[in-house]
Amino acid sequence: MSKRSFGWAELIIGLLLIFLGIFTLARPEGMLTGVIVIYGIIAVILGISDIVLYVKLEKFTGFGPMMSLISGILSVMCGIMLIANPNVGKWALTIMMPVWFIAHCISGLAHLGTIRLMTNNFCYYFSLILNILGLILGIMMIASPALSFLTIHMISYIAAAYLILFGVESVVAAFAKRHFFR
Repeated sequence: MSKRSFGWAELIIGLLLIFLGIFTLARPEGMLTGVIVIYGIIAVILGISDIVLYVKLEKFTGFGPMMSLISGILSVMCGIMLIANPNVGKWALTIMMPVWFIAHCISGLAHLGTIRLMTNNFCYYFSLILNILGLILGIMMIASPALSFLTIHMISYIAAAYLILFGVESVVAAFAKRHFFR
């Protein structure tokens, strides 16, 4: 009996991220009002999936599983904050979104070994480049929160492109899991 698996969570999250990135590109000024709640929902989903990954990998020791737990907790906290009060989310977005980007990208970099084992070289290098770019974007946004709030229009385009690429990575990962478990 062969075990078949498909990454439905990755596929759904990837499609939502692609949709969110396209919507952000189309209406960057609407990002701060209506889309904050969607960002919060996605952050909660990603945080829960990082915590589940920690639970699956808790028997292993090291940096990867612990970063997955920390990233998951930060993602869930950021998501709940954005869902609870979108007006506070407008201000907190300039600080918490970069922290989330940084934590999630560090978690992604910590899991590159697993990605290399489970997928092909393209997925590995794509994930490596995407996580490094996300880390740089997060550091740039956290280094100048006043500038990032004033120029949120430009940063929303950068974040939209990042979200589309991150969504594409999740969709590719969903199909790569299916191929790996055949």
